[in-house]
Amino acid sequence: MKKKFDLKERTSKFGEEIIEFVRILNSNPINKPLISQIVRSATSIGANYMEADCAESKKDFKHKIGICKKESSETQHWLKMIKFANPVLKEKINYLDKEAHELLLIFASIIRSCDKKN
Repeated sequence: MKKKFDLKERTSKFGEEIIEFVRILNSNPINKPLISQIVRSATSIGANYMEADCAESKKDFKHKIGICKKESSETQHWLKMIKFANPVLKEKINYLDKEAHELLLIFASIIRSCDKKN
């Protein structure tokens, strides 16, 4: 039996993984603002996907998915900055970056699919 793909669960899990990850970072003057930014952008992906799932129109759905895509991209940026500031965590950051990139590609695909239907 094929497992159902659950984007709600995947985006929620990603936000949780980011929260777990930032707990291991030292709260120094460099990391502190980076932590704040990445928690906002990464958890926003799931929140906006939940809003898209309850969209009032196709236009609203596409807009919210676009925000998910932008937040995924922003999360990749903050991961890059955190990797620069904390190079010893490169492996874990690369894993999180891969997931953020995959989410970005999924949202880009959804947007393309919306465009084809119009």
